[in-house]
Amino acid sequence: MSYANNDEVRGVLIQAGNERVLLPNATVAEMMSRVPVEPINNAPAWLVGQIVWHGWNVPLLSYATLSGHGHETVGSNNKVVVLKALGGNPDLPYFALLTQSFPQLIAVPRDGLLADASEDRLPTGVHMRVLLGEQSALLPDLDAIESAVAGAMAAAG
Repeated sequence: MSYANNDEVRGVLIQAGNERVLLPNATVAEMMSRVPVEPINNAPAWLVGQIVWHGWNVPLLSYATLSGHGHETVGSNNKVVVLKALGGNPDLPYFALLTQSFPQLIAVPRDGLLADASEDRLPTGVHMRVLLGEQSALLPDLDAIESAVAGAMAAAG
């Protein structure tokens, strides 16, 4: 596959706690607000509940809590980004992230996405910290998050 004619990476930028998170646009299924959330008994603090989306019970997590970058609570004005799970688990085709603001669609020039190696150890669920101009953002480790959600859902029963 050639990227010669495609010099931009499309992404969705969300706010999670005190960090900005850059999601690959191709994984975003839908962005919603004011979504009713049903709690999940015996779930870890970062798994804040589940939502019903197109007939699916979709686990909703706080990425800020999972990665240790703040705490987000579910409120009446919550915003949610539903992501396609790529792990092939038929019981978990989607999961959702809580966000504090409306997600922003951005196009980043390929040469404008620079790795920020200022941290010795990355937090849970973080693949890499990147620089977008003068500001940083986290690239989530979607495989690790999906695995953590599947494990937490199985443990919660």
